[in-house]
Amino acid sequence: MNRMSPVLLVIVTVILVSPVADAAEPPGKIGNFQPTAQDRFVPGDAKLEVVWNDGEFTEGPVATASGSILFSDIGNRILEFHPKSGETTVFRNPSSKSNGLMIDQKGRLIACEGAGDGGRRRISITDEGGEVRTLADDWQGKRFNSPNDLAIDGKGRVYFTDPRYVGDEPRDIDFEGVFLVDPSGRVSLATREVQKPNGILVSIDGKHVYVADNNPSGNRHLVRFDVKPDGALTGKQVLFDFGGDRRGIDGMTLDVEGNLYATAGRGEEAGIYIFSPDGKHLAFVPTPGDPTNCVFGYGDRTESRTLYITANGPVTDKPRRYALYRIALAKSGHRIYPQ
Repeated sequence: MNRMSPVLLVIVTVILVSPVADAAEPPGKIGNFQPTAQDRFVPGDAKLEVVWNDGEFTEGPVATASGSILFSDIGNRILEFHPKSGETTVFRNPSSKSNGLMIDQKGRLIACEGAGDGGRRRISITDEGGEVRTLADDWQGKRFNSPNDLAIDGKGRVYFTDPRYVGDEPRDIDFEGVFLVDPSGRVSLATREVQKPNGILVSIDGKHVYVADNNPSGNRHLVRFDVKPDGALTGKQVLFDFGGDRRGIDGMTLDVEGNLYATAGRGEEAGIYIFSPDGKHLAFVPTPGDPTNCVFGYGDRTESRTLYITANGPVTDKPRRYALYRIALAKSGHRIYPQ
């Protein structure tokens, strides 16, 4: 494992959106996010910290059993932040253009590997011994477009999104859908009722799957599907529509109550949008750069309530880079491993 120098923490002061006293906006309201429970989710003294700020494009954070945070730097490496020491080290280089990361119920790292130079366009699995192998790389003999993000249900099945944002390789699949990989490696189409799927979550009870349909020239929707017994997705419902020319949702995570923490927006609208499971507007955490993904930490009470965010770094006198942030919130994160 290559070592990198510790980076001094930088505290970014942010102005939190005041809660709205009245009832939540109806789910699906276009472009009008109004927090209704800000103080229940974001303590008044919460401060966003930059813990690392030297990435090409940071994404896909996940907490490990040791309490470290793995995250992708889509230059072509996976990094590991160690909360106790403040150090960031190289976990894997190259990473085959890894993006979304998750650890399954057996403690194995599952990664979406994308397109572009060095990308393998597959779902990989890393055993506890460190061996990396392919879990899935095609559907009906056609190579994936560019696996982006993933979620794992209680049966160990992997849902993943397959858009194409970057990479000029010829495409075998002429749509951008959500796929499902069962534990044996069999791949099925979960849904193609989206334009450009990005972030994805499975509800705590396994009855729903949430998808960020984030098309820069089309849908900018938060969508909820019902899950059929075979894992296929049906009953599409748009919970929120960013509309207009706003930047839609990228990555997402859940807290222990099943609320969604979604990275979206640009400029003054950049931040974490917190929704209830049925789409009510709960709270907002602004970020100084456009956010890409987030995850809760693992460890003691404080760490389990710490949200780690990958995003564009703060503006400095140096060329702007991508960063890893953290902020202490009021709820603990949901996880399937370690429990």
